[in-house]
Amino acid sequence: MLVNKASDQIKKSKYISRDLSWLRFNYRVLDQARDTNKSLFDRLKFLAITSSNLDEFFMIRVGSLYNYLDYGKERTDYSGLRELPFRKKLLDYSHRFVNDQYLTYNSELKPLFEKHGFDIMRVSELTEIEQKKVDNYFKNTIYPLLTPMVYDNYHGFPLLMNQLLTFGVVTRTTDDNQKRQDRVTFVQIPQNLARFYEINRKDKIVFVPIEEIIRGKIKKLFRNVEIVSADLFRITRNGDFTLEESDDLEADFVQEIKSKLRTRKKGRVVRLEVERNPSQFMMKILKERWTIDNANVFTINSLIDLRGLWQIIRHRQFKDKGFKQPASVLPLSMPGDNVDLFDYLKEHDVLLHHPYNSMEPVVNLLERAAEDPYVLGIKQTIYRLADQSRVTAALLKAAENGKHVSVLFEVKARFDEERNLREGERLEKAGCFVIYGISKYKTHTKMLMIIRKEGEKVTRYVHVGSGNYNEATARLYTDVSLLTTNEVYAHDVSEFFNVITGHSRPNEYKYLLTSPHTMRQQLIELIRNEAKNAKKGLKSGIVIKLNSLEDREVIDEFYKASKAGVPIKLIVRGICCLRPGREELSENITVKSIVGEYLEHARLYYFHNNGEPKVYGGSADIMVRSFDRRIEALFLIVNEELKQEVINMLYYNLLDNQNSYIMREDGTYAKKRLAANEEAVDIHKVFYSRAYTTVPAAELV
Repeated sequence: MLVNKASDQIKKSKYISRDLSWLRFNYRVLDQARDTNKSLFDRLKFLAITSSNLDEFFMIRVGSLYNYLDYGKERTDYSGLRELPFRKKLLDYSHRFVNDQYLTYNSELKPLFEKHGFDIMRVSELTEIEQKKVDNYFKNTIYPLLTPMVYDNYHGFPLLMNQLLTFGVVTRTTDDNQKRQDRVTFVQIPQNLARFYEINRKDKIVFVPIEEIIRGKIKKLFRNVEIVSADLFRITRNGDFTLEESDDLEADFVQEIKSKLRTRKKGRVVRLEVERNPSQFMMKILKERWTIDNANVFTINSLIDLRGLWQIIRHRQFKDKGFKQPASVLPLSMPGDNVDLFDYLKEHDVLLHHPYNSMEPVVNLLERAAEDPYVLGIKQTIYRLADQSRVTAALLKAAENGKHVSVLFEVKARFDEERNLREGERLEKAGCFVIYGISKYKTHTKMLMIIRKEGEKVTRYVHVGSGNYNEATARLYTDVSLLTTNEVYAHDVSEFFNVITGHSRPNEYKYLLTSPHTMRQQLIELIRNEAKNAKKGLKSGIVIKLNSLEDREVIDEFYKASKAGVPIKLIVRGICCLRPGREELSENITVKSIVGEYLEHARLYYFHNNGEPKVYGGSADIMVRSFDRRIEALFLIVNEELKQEVINMLYYNLLDNQNSYIMREDGTYAKKRLAANEEAVDIHKVFYSRAYTTVPAAELV
């Protein structure tokens, strides 16, 4: 009865639950793992991604829900459900997803391993010689690193680390009165050990899970003690700081973040993954200790933590078996590889469309600026960096060469906090002016400015975009960015840096929409303008591509515009809280999601504006956090050729029928299927050619 009531409430709401929408997104990723047209290694890759995604979901979204539950704070989900009924709905749906995830692994993928040159095997399935190798590996490498942690009347409950595989070993002893006593001891598997021990056979590679090696040797840790059971489990802790981030704004912010990173390691447990038929004695202790129930417990009938599959996917023997990324192509707005950007950008703007266009022009410009004697200074915002980052190296070189370097490192970049703190400290020591974020806000915008003296004047070279300054992800994420020396952009970006580094509050920007404070209202005005035009009988339309759509105020404006007759086409990769196609609410709104080889990360906004389109790119999604708790920027594309190029990008995104899922009114998605005589369009191939330039005047509405 309660289930039906909750389902009815969800159906009635004019908004889709953010968290349920996210789980549906992860189903679209899982769908890639089920795609028999992909190689086995690509399918395993997507399965591993679903596992990483789910870890983050539990740490952040389920963790956030528990912030409300544990601290007695009220919360009503977009679906209209309060905390407890929503918890039940969310965890029920999560259980269903995990069941489907492992069904895919066990039934569809695992049977294909052997014919692809590898297998995952237990120690008992190995030859005698192979078992001796495993014995030596355990004795010399694993055993010295294992630390049993007993919990009983004399020993407190140990701190078990987040997302590490752990054995819960129940042992039994008999005292002098012949009274039996059970106790549990925990053995965590060190995270710096490989997930699998590898054995090379003539016909295949055998991967032996490390937990199976330890399981077979567990008695080595418990001599002269009866082992009742040894069960593998893994916990996920709350990693969400939402309720804490606004406290004590005068505190030393870097120390605050460091403190919260330590807290993350001790956060409340929100999920327990465990093998089938675990010890009930152990489970009773764990549930009571962590205040969880069966809804938080996920029984796994196979390999716990599918992220471990990356060791197989990235194995040198299989490196050519997966998706082969084509070579990048030149940006349409650049004539060749050997362009001197310092000269070229004085007369031309350049639009980059990653990963189809390489990030090299940006990195090369920065590296050249570090050495150029005429460059006076560099200003940059950094959200995420690659390992061995060339961006950091260039900034260090610039500082060594006496240039003024100011960098804003966002230390709240989720799960990259420690890396950013470390890199920021390196730059500080080199003499750079480093700001570690703005305590109340997360700086998510992506901006770079190079100030160069050229004769009697100073030219400002500007780069703004939707993607991070990360050379690795720039090959995997689709993003759009702009290189320019246009003085209006330069003025706006310069003012924006003054806001970030000081206390400036400019009256307005000409080419930028910024948050916090004004972006939401500026976007609402653009939507309302389309509604006014529709009511006057003028042509109107909105096309937006983004990661997530969640802000209720903007969603309500979309609904009003739809009622006014504005055709609205939304391309939303992940979370979408808007309900498309509902009668008398959103009949003129369609939503599609594109999920495929690349992670769709670009944010593009198109407003028809009665035939004089306004087109923006940038870092901001339509989310409460983007408008109220982040420093974001969208940049207006004023160059007519570049504007048309972006319109053509959107045109092909709408046309794509190979990676697209259509959102239904009830929040579910259906894979786009080719209609009769319809030509296949795959944007992850189209943008490597010049095909989309053959639509010089693409109409989006």
